Amino acid sequence: MKGCPLECWWCQNPESIDPFPELMVNDSKCQMCGNCADSCSVGAIHIDPEKGRKIDRAKCNRCFECVDVCPTGALKKAGEYMSVGEVMKEIEKDEIFYQKSNGGVTISGGEPLFQEAFVASLLKACKDLGLHTALDTSGYASWDTFEKALKHVDLVLYDIKHMDPKLHEEATGQNNELILSNLRKIPPDKRVWLRIPLVPGFNDTEDNLKKVGELGREIGVEKVSILPFHKLGEGKYKQLDREYPIGETETPIKEQVRQIQKFLEGFGLQVTIGE
Repeated sequence: MKGCPLECWWCQNPESIDPFPELMVNDSKCQMCGNCADSCSVGAIHIDPEKGRKIDRAKCNRCFECVDVCPTGALKKAGEYMSVGEVMKEIEKDEIFYQKSNGGVTISGGEPLFQEAFVASLLKACKDLGLHTALDTSGYASWDTFEKALKHVDLVLYDIKHMDPKLHEEATGQNNELILSNLRKIPPDKRVWLRIPLVPGFNDTEDNLKKVGELGREIGVEKVSILPFHKLGEGKYKQLDREYPIGETETPIKEQVRQIQKFLEGFGLQVTIGE
């Protein structure tokens, strides 16, 4: 799902923050044919023989006619408007696979609960088909919204970015009070996996990890997943003409991640890396 109320420094899917379709640009594929500029009715695209193609994002009206005429795929549209029925048709194509693998459907984003009515209807349709469902969420939504979706969810994948409300707000634009409140309200019959996007210099301190461990033990979570920071999303920021906000941060070393895994296991938790 596209759309997210948070703006995390380390977001690996920046194309999912804006709730509307966006233009992504891959200059390495551009052949400078000029088709895109010719098709742009608002004059947002300019071809310079020396400096290359330039797109004025302020002028762009997101009609995506340039995408349709690009012969190399250098321009692409991120995001499609679809009905619940259309999404279900795609899901049903793999129904046999789900049954044989004991898998199911995971709704992620962005923040899935940003599109509350659509996601609740989609999850219900999946359950009506007898499919296992998982919701990958930051937990940042009203409890009423969250509760409606939970009715049709088997497994909750719940991000815990930082336990300190001020540091959480500094890094994501929102504090964590609503997030922690919602987590504690999840009914005990729902399976919950806590997911920690491990960002060096931000949430890898012993004090923060201790609070995460205590939280996991308090809630009785089934598992804690450590997701080490990486820079695989950096190229997407360039394709969206956005500055990568965390370019100086390095991926945590494996030994550090294993030590954190052992530390959290000390709270009686099952802890995995990258799952």
